[in-house]
Amino acid sequence: MDGKTWEDMKRKPGEYKRQKFAEKFDPVFKMSTPHTPSPTESTVGPLESGVSNVNQIESKLDVQSIMKDIYHTQNEVHSPTKEEIETNEKNLQQNAAYLGQLVFKLRYKHDKNALIVSVVRCRDLPAKDPNVGSSDPYVKLQLLPDKQHKVKTRVLRKTRNPVYDEDFTFYGIGFNQLSNITLHFVILSFDRYSRDDIIGEVFCALNTIDITQIETQQMALCRDIQARSLKIRSQGRGELLVSLCWQPAATRLTVVVLKARNLPKMDVTGLADPYVKIYLLYNGQRIAKKKTHVKKRTLSPVFNESFVFDIPQGGDGLEAVSLEFLLLDWDRVTKNEIIGRLELGGSKSTGTAHHHWNEVCNSPRRQIADWHKLRE
Repeated sequence: MDGKTWEDMKRKPGEYKRQKFAEKFDPVFKMSTPHTPSPTESTVGPLESGVSNVNQIESKLDVQSIMKDIYHTQNEVHSPTKEEIETNEKNLQQNAAYLGQLVFKLRYKHDKNALIVSVVRCRDLPAKDPNVGSSDPYVKLQLLPDKQHKVKTRVLRKTRNPVYDEDFTFYGIGFNQLSNITLHFVILSFDRYSRDDIIGEVFCALNTIDITQIETQQMALCRDIQARSLKIRSQGRGELLVSLCWQPAATRLTVVVLKARNLPKMDVTGLADPYVKIYLLYNGQRIAKKKTHVKKRTLSPVFNESFVFDIPQGGDGLEAVSLEFLLLDWDRVTKNEIIGRLELGGSKSTGTAHHHWNEVCNSPRRQIADWHKLRE
């Protein structure tokens, strides 16, 4: 009878299998199910031992109850407080704005009237090349406010933690001049095919450190790298005054770059070295280029420079022509940074630029000037 007792056979169909299944997979059920002895089995069973088995059953039930409470506690939905939400948002913003750190050392030698700056390393730089998840960083350094001493490190390939250990010695600097000097580091990523990407910059005013220490020993410093574009976003990009004159008979367009105003501060001295580059576009293609002279250390440069562009024959006046102005900050060491741009003519011309261009086209042989806000 396959091991079944008489009591087992009297049960309803399926009940015997359900019990066996429960006994196999549920130890608590197995211990708590009343035991029915067989006719040949001794009447003294494990349940007759008394309290010990009851305690075991209660203990197992308590463990199961505790595990059930733990399960529900772990799966409860936690609603963050307002303070937690604000803290998380602040941390995310800080992480997004974090550009790594620059480590450098300073030493001054009286016998040579020389300041020695050692660019040691950078840490945790952002990846400017998304294809390889890295950068090709280098560091350029200049002494402000004069901008006369400019140097740069070598480029290190495919790394976010470059180690340079390069020393730069600046001669002819008296010890009493140190308090007026600010070190300006710019961290860039080299790009073979276009403009180098600016990662950020570090300013270190020597009047903020104990310069007496660097007379006797080398001082190591670490500074967070700051975003360079923030100063332009907060100050705006300034305005440019240009004058145009269209001469249909000679098919020439005369462009006069007059002046600029309200330019953003491009360095710690609160100044810039601006100049203007002009492109003539025909059917959207650049066909000619001109540029002004650089105006040193000013946010309100006066250029007063005139340029003549020959317009290709066969076009309907200035219909297929447009002008692009780039206002840049000149730099001796690396590629010059664009402060802002202006487009006159073409489909991208809007606002005052669109109005100015239409007036020039409709009023030949007249010199017409207007101010324009520079955009990104």
